[in-house]
Amino acid sequence: MVGCPCETRSFLLKRRMISAQSIKPPPHPHSAKPAPTRRIQLRTLVLIRWIAIAGQALTLLLVDLGLGFDVPLVPALGIVGASVAMNLAVILRFGNGGRLGERAATWHLAFDVLQLAALLYLTGGLRNPFCPLLLAPVTVSASILSGRSTIALCALAIAAASLLAVEHWPLPWDGPPPELPLPYVTGVWAALVCGIGFIATYVARVATDARRMSDALAATQLALSREQRVSSLGTLAAAAAHELGTPLATIAVVARELASDLPEDSPQREDAELLLSQTARCRDILAELARRPDTAETFLRMALGDLIEEAAAPHRRPDVELAVLRETPDDSPEPHLARTPEIVHGLGNFLANAQQFAYSEVTVDVTWTAREVTVRIADDGPGFPLQLLGRLGEPYLSSRSGDTEHMGLGIFIAQTLLERTGARVSFTNAPEGGAEVAVTWPRAIFDTSNEGG
Repeated sequence: MVGCPCETRSFLLKRRMISAQSIKPPPHPHSAKPAPTRRIQLRTLVLIRWIAIAGQALTLLLVDLGLGFDVPLVPALGIVGASVAMNLAVILRFGNGGRLGERAATWHLAFDVLQLAALLYLTGGLRNPFCPLLLAPVTVSASILSGRSTIALCALAIAAASLLAVEHWPLPWDGPPPELPLPYVTGVWAALVCGIGFIATYVARVATDARRMSDALAATQLALSREQRVSSLGTLAAAAAHELGTPLATIAVVARELASDLPEDSPQREDAELLLSQTARCRDILAELARRPDTAETFLRMALGDLIEEAAAPHRRPDVELAVLRETPDDSPEPHLARTPEIVHGLGNFLANAQQFAYSEVTVDVTWTAREVTVRIADDGPGFPLQLLGRLGEPYLSSRSGDTEHMGLGIFIAQTLLERTGARVSFTNAPEGGAEVAVTWPRAIFDTSNEGG
């Protein structure tokens, strides 16, 4: 039983709204919303601690039994045993494959700082040559935890180093330990403090850049995958049109025979004629879907100027004129290239940016020689911000402060995709104003066999 049109329309609207909500993209990892708590592999922290335990125990035994220095072995091994107990307790409670939140990981690394500080306290303080190991927990924190946690661990390590500079047991020695001058101890303390600050800052910056690049490359892969799906949709539509043509023709023949066999006053004749007309409409629709050349090679390889006009079509503005100029200084044929998702998305993104910021005109100069092909996209807008011009192409670079919808990934994605095709991308501001993007390929990667297009 068929419902009334208004009920059907209401159902379709509700279904479209549900579908739109279901495909809503997740929030950006670098948006203004609070980022989710980072979770750290427990196995990593446990393994690092086991390595530290083995090194500490071996060093204590070697210095005391092998070299004959007077090490307070029992309390020192007791402190090492505290790390062993911590590891065993963690393994028994969480297993070896759990994950820790940032706060728990911070407490684990704070325990490691305090354990090492206690061990240094028993063995000479900052006079102990192993005191630079205080940098290790800070380095681990800077690579995996947030800036707040790393700053807290840096403060703890600096406080421990400051205490060890003035309070500690004597340095283990064969006989009376040597008295190191105060300026030397102060220098060791200063070196530790500077090392903690520098290494924490450097490692945190490198780790942050690595995470941002990883996120940006994931977004690039997502954009490429979306472009590939759009491209494959055209192929699927053409294949469906071709495959449905034969059964639809059979339906049309049968409907025509039914209509001719039925009397003029038969109620079924009207239905047969309706079926025939709807079949003809379906054939017209399939003909539109299949309106691409019979050979896939002709469609997938096209003149560069035509591809640029196609890539710019979805982004055209009625108040901005787009001019595509084609020229060659040596009368070589216009290059033809594969209509790949990388090129379509990359050029389309640059064209969209140019038309978005242009005041009234966007000019695309397509020039080619026997050695290289260049596409120069220029607009008459305000140009690139001077403070960002030298950094264009980096991920998450944007002049739109506070705008979480535009996080500076567009140029990075476009440049990355185009460079995958062998292109070089450069950004400049024109002397008369406006931004310019130049994309240059070696001519060897283009198809010049089909000069007629």
